[in-house]
Amino acid sequence: YAFLFIPARVAMAGDYKRFLERVAKIQAGLMICVYCLSYAPAILSLQIPGFEGQQARLLFFFVLLVQLNDVLQFAWGKLLGRSVIAPAISPSRTWEGFLGGVASTSLIGAALWWATPFEPWQAAGISAVIAVMGFAGGMTMSAIKRDRGVEDYGTLVVGHGGVLDRIDSICFAAPVFYHLTRYLFVAP
Repeated sequence: YAFLFIPARVAMAGDYKRFLERVAKIQAGLMICVYCLSYAPAILSLQIPGFEGQQARLLFFFVLLVQLNDVLQFAWGKLLGRSVIAPAISPSRTWEGFLGGVASTSLIGAALWWATPFEPWQAAGISAVIAVMGFAGGMTMSAIKRDRGVEDYGTLVVGHGGVLDRIDSICFAAPVFYHLTRYLFVAP
């Protein structure tokens, strides 16, 4: 309902200039940073047969892999990175880092299958999806930062871009992970 309320409220303010642009910015921010992110704690509500009461392990698995993927893509990029994906958006993200991160995250996910309702091959597959979607989230947030002229989302910890830089990958990976788990492993 927030997506309906926002344009109505902006219209009631009486200023029609750049109406769509202003509404779109607010709605995109809400969708990515609130709606999509809300799927991470929603993992705790999944009722997976044979996995009752263990949803916290699944949430831990998800968050751990998203964060490890960011680190692994960075490490592989520094180690072997030559081909930058989108230099104007993120000059440090390379194809080598992306592929190395996805492969490494998939292997770690397969090794951690015991913490999930998945078989090892399923854990590897869903970990690869987590890695790809996490990458998409990081690139999207980098594009938003570049567009807005923002270097970092915060300065609390020097060398880290702020809280949103730590969760940008979760924003894109959470809804996909939730729905794949929900529709593949939860009884109808």
